[in-house]
Amino acid sequence: MQSAVASVHEPLPVIGRLRAAVEGALEGKPEVVELALVALLAGGHVLLEDVPGVGKTTLARALAKAMGCDLKRVQFTSDLLPSDILGVSVFDQRIGEFTLRQGPIFSNVLLADEINRASPRTQSALLEAMNDGQVSLDGQTIPLPHPFFVIATQNPEDFAGTFPLPESQLDRFMVRLKLGYPPPAVELRLLLDRGTDRAADVPSVLDAASLVALQRQAERVAVDPALAHYLQAILQATRSCTALALGASTRAGMSLARAARSRALLRGRAFLIADDIHDLAVPVLAHRVRLAAHAEGYMPSREEAEGAVHDVVARVPVPL
Repeated sequence: MQSAVASVHEPLPVIGRLRAAVEGALEGKPEVVELALVALLAGGHVLLEDVPGVGKTTLARALAKAMGCDLKRVQFTSDLLPSDILGVSVFDQRIGEFTLRQGPIFSNVLLADEINRASPRTQSALLEAMNDGQVSLDGQTIPLPHPFFVIATQNPEDFAGTFPLPESQLDRFMVRLKLGYPPPAVELRLLLDRGTDRAADVPSVLDAASLVALQRQAERVAVDPALAHYLQAILQATRSCTALALGASTRAGMSLARAARSRALLRGRAFLIADDIHDLAVPVLAHRVRLAAHAEGYMPSREEAEGAVHDVVARVPVPL
């Protein structure tokens, strides 16, 4: 364990600079920044749900700048087509054959802005890419750049012109986050900034290769068997809870395990503790469960799902 602990301390200065760079663009939200970095180091994707104008796009751009990776942005609208994201084959008269004109998904970071304004057919274009890091076009399977990270924003479901994300799409996101309004002191500074673009000033502290190395180091964080049993008990508790019509899947549990390892790495540990699992259960699991119906036509809120998962986790004994 001595050597493992020593090795986990090597990237901490880099992780500290990464955290500081992103927090500099999104002041007053250290918890949100940490959860976004957890997903990034775990190789997951992030869903940001909130009202317009609270910093969702700023967080996405700041993460991409700090990672030192290319960012492409797609504004999701009701008339957006899958080919607008994936690309399309066009006939090249010079060589007499079809060639692929790659879409914006061929990037390290894809910002899917207002993803729930697109139709379910267009939303589904992201499923294979987010799960397998590849896309299938015209009978070809084409790998995406590595690392590949999706940051999607969505407006609350009661906003006009939105389509609810299906369970299969929600399951591809490791965490769902809510930014909320900034603290008053931070908001005051923003009002006096004269329109300064804070994300544009974020320094690049990583590159693609060093980010992949950090992700591999997160995978090596040790998990005690007792904590694996604790995580499994949480999954089982969601499946037997009467407030939930659909509990957490095995894939959801695997996402929670990966996220917990990344949190341990972010906090300078080469091993998991129960708090890593306990504290991440709500942001990782709540969007993957389904509440039992209260009444016909009733759409449970995000807060209700998070509250139900929180109550379930609170009832599961924590290993000593």
